[in-house]
Amino acid sequence: VQLQASGGGLVQTGGSLRLSCEASGRTFSSLSMAWFRQGPGKEREFVASISRGGGRTYYKDSVKGRFTISRDNAKNTVYLQMNSLKPEDTAVYYCAADFSAYGSSWSSEIDYWGQGTLVTVSS
Repeated sequence: VQLQASGGGLVQTGGSLRLSCEASGRTFSSLSMAWFRQGPGKEREFVASISRGGGRTYYKDSVKGRFTISRDNAKNTVYLQMNSLKPEDTAVYYCAADFSAYGSSWSSEIDYWGQGTLVTVSS
């Protein structure tokens, strides 16, 4: 499976961005998808995940109500809509995939990683 993330950029505090991640190489609908991020000097952390069919989503507490993960299985693409962005959201965002039914919040359980896309939120 190859994952290609895009959509990062520079945005002011309070602004919005939408990240996309297109998958190729395997049946997309058999994969749960997730977004992780790694801020400057920090460990990689879970942000959000979505189940194979899209019916279940999970979020890091600090992004609940601001971020929305979704997927379009017809387009082999997962999205992360980020609203009300804060400087602490600045990070490289990674698309991830695994074979679990509902997605994993643990890096060690991820089967495939994308290359990352940089999100910078200015204050």
